[in-house]
Amino acid sequence: MRHDDSNDVGPHTSEGLVERPVLERVIQSTPGEVRTTMADVKSALDGFGLGADDCGSVEIALAEALNNIVEHAYGQGHGPIEVKITFDDEGLKCDLRDRGVALPNGKMPPGRPMGEFTSLEDLPEGGFGWFLIRQLARDLTYRRVDNENLLSFRIATTRQGEPA
Repeated sequence: MRHDDSNDVGPHTSEGLVERPVLERVIQSTPGEVRTTMADVKSALDGFGLGADDCGSVEIALAEALNNIVEHAYGQGHGPIEVKITFDDEGLKCDLRDRGVALPNGKMPPGRPMGEFTSLEDLPEGGFGWFLIRQLARDLTYRRVDNENLLSFRIATTRQGEPA
């Protein structure tokens, strides 16, 4: 599937906040597409004057969420993932939409921290990745609407700058 690289969406208001687009595209649910998207997000964020900690938080939370969609929502199959990332007055907002399998019981897993002596191979499913997302993000919501998963979260940032 071809990337939709149209970032020409103008600022608009959502709940009174002015949104500035960072990246908006539809990707296929493959590890390669996730890697490409993450590189493009990193490049796009460079123009917003964020510190290394903020960029790292965005990269970790977004990569965990996208990889969960690839691995669990679509499993062995493939399908589209809509990725929309915008800045507003409260930080960076990530909206993800897919048509894969719903989260178990329609709820996000609580997430568990990795134990001091747990190896990476022994991490439980629905555990550490969701723990990281919950630690880094705020306003985390999940809904299942019309056979689509809608996941949104916000990363508070120290600077919500305009692209350079």
